[in-house]
Amino acid sequence: MSDGTPIRVTVGDTVLEGRLRDNPTADDLIRLLPLTLDFDDLNGVEKHSVLPRRLTMDGVPEGDDPEPQDIGYYDPSGGLVLYYGDVGYWKGIVRLGVLDSDLAVLRARSEPFTATIEPAG
Repeated sequence: MSDGTPIRVTVGDTVLEGRLRDNPTADDLIRLLPLTLDFDDLNGVEKHSVLPRRLTMDGVPEGDDPEPQDIGYYDPSGGLVLYYGDVGYWKGIVRLGVLDSDLAVLRARSEPFTATIEPAG
């Protein structure tokens, strides 16, 4: 994905660059930025944080199969998800964007951490 809205995800001293897709759910997330969120590891494949409010699901598929490096929304929990492993297809997942940076900082953190997500540029 070479287009989209540029964002930064800051974890400690590390900045991950990414882009949000052009879909209604990603557009809804953009309206919430900047955000500082607490993330937990789930199953050694994703980092999850609950957003301050639910995002729209209008006009998006009922589920998806995110790839490592995808940024997603999981509607059943109202959560923002940073994928660094393969989770397979789940109903309620919307692919919001992609992280273009090395995800070593995410893989290395087994304890909860805080990250800031903001528009880049």
